[in-house]
Amino acid sequence: MIDVKKLRVVAVAGARPNFMKIAPLMRELHAHPSFEPYLVHTGQHYDAAMSESFFQELGIPEPDANLGVGSGPHGAQTAEVLLKMEQLLIREQPNAVLVVGDVNSTLAATLAAVKLHIPVAHIEAGLRSGDRAMPEEINRILTDAVATWLFTTEPAGSENLEREGVDPERIHLVGNVMIDTLLANLKQARRLDTLERLDLEPGGFALLTLHRPSNVDDPQTLRALFNALEQIHREIPVLFPVHPRTSAAIERLLGGAPPALRLTEPLGYLDFLRLMADAKLVLTDSGGIQEETTALGITCLTLRETTERPVTVSEGSNTIVGTDPGTILTEARKVLAGRGKTGRVPAQWDGKAARRIVDILERDLGDRR
Repeated sequence: MIDVKKLRVVAVAGARPNFMKIAPLMRELHAHPSFEPYLVHTGQHYDAAMSESFFQELGIPEPDANLGVGSGPHGAQTAEVLLKMEQLLIREQPNAVLVVGDVNSTLAATLAAVKLHIPVAHIEAGLRSGDRAMPEEINRILTDAVATWLFTTEPAGSENLEREGVDPERIHLVGNVMIDTLLANLKQARRLDTLERLDLEPGGFALLTLHRPSNVDDPQTLRALFNALEQIHREIPVLFPVHPRTSAAIERLLGGAPPALRLTEPLGYLDFLRLMADAKLVLTDSGGIQEETTALGITCLTLRETTERPVTVSEGSNTIVGTDPGTILTEARKVLAGRGKTGRVPAQWDGKAARRIVDILERDLGDRR
């Protein structure tokens, strides 16, 4: 019997949002007998709450390699991942590299692969905020420019790529792997005692995340945001799991005085999912949370001037409110008065995106053997 060589795919994850995206892809790759997946954790997020706990909760296998790059300036972090990924790829000789999202690890792994003529699959391609001051926007644009497969989550992503001159044959609208993970874990999350531990009632609290440099690295913006959020907190408890970056900014820029909100340490994925599913309102500057709240039908107010996920606004439960305190308060009070936006779930956000991606990779890589 002929021994057919397996297709080796190096999958790369580096930061918290990557882990939710990589989990369903690793499951699908392991389920396909033609693949031999090899998982790389770059170590961009390296503390237990932001990294290891997500691997455990989501059933992601132990990484085959951990590059241990840690935090640092964008240039240094990107360069270290690039250097270590190049060495790893020369050693492992994969058939393809799979990257997700838009963090520094995404771009660095992509550059390492294409320089070695290894094709790259970019999951969550085509997202554009139009704001090139965002480091993530630069990472998206450059990754999409050189990747072989561009897997998009919504029609706007495909349209952005075509407008940039990308060959339509490289573009595949497959749905959203973040939602694959959410749907796979929602029942388990609902069984947790998260609300009881935090003394919260379903529908009786707001949930906040805040970590974007444009929000937390400017003391005036950060102070204005906290002033508005503290006013909301007087009307409904605002639970705020504090991102390490934001905690450092509070210490550095605001003299260490914490905002008058309900503060917690960073939470694991399942605890956070339980909170999202039962919140009256979510306020965030995160991209992925805009998608997750849309899938859950929970009103989301995005504390940014732009979004790279327009389907969450046009079809979903998201409203862009920017950073003006008056606008934030007005929109939050609409929600508290029972006029929150629920929207609908976009097409193909059905829990099967990873399967579509792996089927396409199997078809195309099989032709290259």
